[in-house]
Amino acid sequence: MTILDKIIESKKVEVASRKLATPVSVLEKSPAFSRKCLSLKQSLLNSESGIISEFKRKSPSLGWIYEDADVVEVTSGYSAADASGISILTDWPYFGGTPMDLIASRPQITCPVLRKDFVIDEYQLYEAKAIGADVVLLIAAVLTVEKTLELACKARELGLEVLLEVHNAEELRHANDYVDMLGVNNRNLKTFEQNIQVSFDLAELIPDRFVKVSESGISKVETVKELRKVGYKGFLMGENFMKEENPAEALGKFISFLITTP
Repeated sequence: MTILDKIIESKKVEVASRKLATPVSVLEKSPAFSRKCLSLKQSLLNSESGIISEFKRKSPSLGWIYEDADVVEVTSGYSAADASGISILTDWPYFGGTPMDLIASRPQITCPVLRKDFVIDEYQLYEAKAIGADVVLLIAAVLTVEKTLELACKARELGLEVLLEVHNAEELRHANDYVDMLGVNNRNLKTFEQNIQVSFDLAELIPDRFVKVSESGISKVETVKELRKVGYKGFLMGENFMKEENPAEALGKFISFLITTP
């Protein structure tokens, strides 16, 4: 089994357990469930930087990145540093995050929030809305085309935006009318190897109706500028900031350099 296979098997067990513990009927009574979601799509289109900064304590490829990071401190700092959006990992076994991280952070954040997880079941969309997310991630590599459409349609019904993630041309078949942003993951989820060239190779293949987002492996301002030239509006960055003692300060410096240099 690949790492991705193991993650999905673990996720199936986790979701089944969560369904029993907190049914959809309970999620729908959450105070956050009735709030109007913020638009990450519009935030990226209107942003000078397009940076979606990510809160991630660890990853399967690196292990712990910042084990003791305070989610409220980091994410509120990201928000104050003018992130276009904030991604929060809610998977515990492989990324060291939980839904409570998003719940705790939401009141301190003024920009759109992406719930970053491995969505395989409609239940997780209700859960995302209930914990305060504005956007959900759908990963083509773990879904059928039909399942992607079903989940994207339900997300739209719930008022959530959808970031569809692909990492090769074949997975572009998953794009549909309920997807708002199309993200290209420069990390192969089966091997966890990174190659920024993937974003450049797929840029022209992505229909213009989708806001293009490049994910993973971005660490230089020059890379963001080059990706912009081929149509990308969003840039999801996690490890580059989380490996620093003060992730929010690192984000602020990155954005400042990005928008002030030609």
